[in-house]
Amino acid sequence: MMRYWTTRRRDVLTGYLFIAPQLIGVVLFVLIPVGLAIWYSLNKWNVFTGKQVFVGADHYAALAADPQLPSVLLATVVFSGGVVVLNITLGLLIAVLLNRRFRGATFFRTLFFSPVVVSVVAWTLVWGFLLQDNGGINGLLRAIGLAAPNWLQHGDTAMLSVVVSQVVRSVGVNMVLFLAALQGVPSELYEAARIDGARSRSMFTRITLPLISPTVLLTAIITVVGALQSFAQIAVLTGGGPGLSTTVLVYYVFQQAFEFNDIGYGSTLALMLLSFVMVLTLLQWQLRRKWVFHEQ
Repeated sequence: MMRYWTTRRRDVLTGYLFIAPQLIGVVLFVLIPVGLAIWYSLNKWNVFTGKQVFVGADHYAALAADPQLPSVLLATVVFSGGVVVLNITLGLLIAVLLNRRFRGATFFRTLFFSPVVVSVVAWTLVWGFLLQDNGGINGLLRAIGLAAPNWLQHGDTAMLSVVVSQVVRSVGVNMVLFLAALQGVPSELYEAARIDGARSRSMFTRITLPLISPTVLLTAIITVVGALQSFAQIAVLTGGGPGLSTTVLVYYVFQQAFEFNDIGYGSTLALMLLSFVMVLTLLQWQLRRKWVFHEQ
């Protein structure tokens, strides 16, 4: 028995024991649900009787014939694009401003990060009250003599509202990541650049951005995945309306599966969403070699 448990085998067993919790979690909460979604997408399931009928690729063919799907995909692109661009841009801008030493820097860092720890539903409910026709935002606009639109009842302003509420709540995460990256840039590089007569813009583009590019990649992946999975903001603020103007793909999955009780088609849409997330993540990962510093 002692001969069997060599040092190498004990090390291997220790390694497997360490990864076992994560591996079990992946199997239970990723692989099995994806496998069930694939199975449900191939069947028509009557949730009331519990009867399943195998329909093969019918649900996949229904994707091409769904008249609402183009509008849903357009809303998904607009929402995700707005959230990603604003979140990364503002997160980096705020991090650069707060990376300096001045009185109150800690207060402002806490201020910008505090929405992250607030419940998504509570945060969205507050924004819902603020964005009502007689809410706080319109009251402020009327007080200074500006037009006060009904933010959540018109397509363009409804989409703008959900994008802004999402960005304001989540920009603190990217700010913290960028702050950590900025504080890791050696100050000697900036001093050498100043001696050579470099301007602030040149130092930012030629020193700061290349050195924090791995963090930019990380925040881009996190923000894209988070934007594609945003559900509570849409459900609480607009319910996908008016019309389909704010019905993003993840909310459309919920509608089909749990409001219209079409589990098969909802699972098919969920697999489409999963494929979008995987493709975008892999695309960003492959493009890292062209713009991420230290990548070969």
